[in-house]
Amino acid sequence: MQALVIVAHGSHLNPESSAPTYAHAETIRESGAFDEVREAFWKEEPSFRDALRTVESDEVFVVPLFISEGYFTEEVIPRELRLDDWEPELWDSDGTSASQATLYADDVDKTIHYCGPVGTHDAMSDVIVKRAETVTGDPDVGAGFGLAVVGHGTERNENSAKAIEYHADRIRDMGRFDEVKALYMDEEPEVDDVTDYFESEDVVVVPLFVADGYHTQEDIPEDMGLTDDYREGWETPALVDGHRIWYAGAVGTEEFMADVILERAAEAGADVRAALEKVREATGGVPASGD
Repeated sequence: MQALVIVAHGSHLNPESSAPTYAHAETIRESGAFDEVREAFWKEEPSFRDALRTVESDEVFVVPLFISEGYFTEEVIPRELRLDDWEPELWDSDGTSASQATLYADDVDKTIHYCGPVGTHDAMSDVIVKRAETVTGDPDVGAGFGLAVVGHGTERNENSAKAIEYHADRIRDMGRFDEVKALYMDEEPEVDDVTDYFESEDVVVVPLFVADGYHTQEDIPEDMGLTDDYREGWETPALVDGHRIWYAGAVGTEEFMADVILERAAEAGADVRAALEKVREATGGVPASGD
C-alpha cells in the first residue's frame, strides 16, 4: 500500500487557508492514485506530528504544499514527522532544485519519501500561466500582455526570492508574454509600484502563494491601487495609472496544482502516471514545460 500526505501551513485565523489543500487532495483521491490520501497542517488539525499515524500504508509520499525551500520544509516538517535521519543536504539543492529523499520513520515503521516543495517544481511555471489564462478568460493570453509573478520576499529566507525569480525566468524564456517581471511585497522591486515596471497596457498579476488570505486579498490589492478598501472589492481588470491590471489571486487555488503534487510524488517513485492523466483531464492541465 502507498499513501500520499500533503502537508501545508494552514491558519488559525483564516478558515480558507486550508481550502486549496483539501481541494487538491480530493482531486487526487478521486483519481485513485494512492491507497490513502491525507492532509496535515502546521496551524490546524490534523497536525504534522500526527500525519504518519493517520495512514496504514507502509510507504508514504510526503509532499509539502509550500512555495519555497526554507525553514518549514527543511526544519519544521522533518522534525514534526520525526524523520531522524533527515538533513537538507539529502535534497542536494541550490535553493530551487529539491527533489526527494527516502528515509525511514522508526516510530511508525514506515518508509517515507520526503519530496521537495511544490513551489519550486518546473510545472509551477505552467500553473502560473494557467492562472493568467483563468483570470483573463483567454487560453491564448500572452501577446500584448505583461506578467508579474509576485512573492513575499524576505531577508530571512533567500530561497523565497529564488523561487519567484526561477519561474519568472522560465516563463520569460517561453516568449509568450511581452514582459515578465518578478515583484515582491517586502523587498525591491515592490508590487506596490507594479505599473512602474511595465510598458504593456495589460498586466496580469499572479501571487505565488498557496492560499488566498491576508496578503493576497487585503495587502496586495490595496498596495497596487486596485481598491482603497479591500472590503469593497475591486474590478477585474482594474484601471491603475493607465494600465489594466488583471489580478489573479493566489496561484495555489488553481486546480492544476493537483498535477504538480502528483509530479512530485512520481519523481519520488510513486506509480501515478495513469492517475496523472486523469487529473490533467479534470483540471485542464498540461505536461510541464519541456516535457
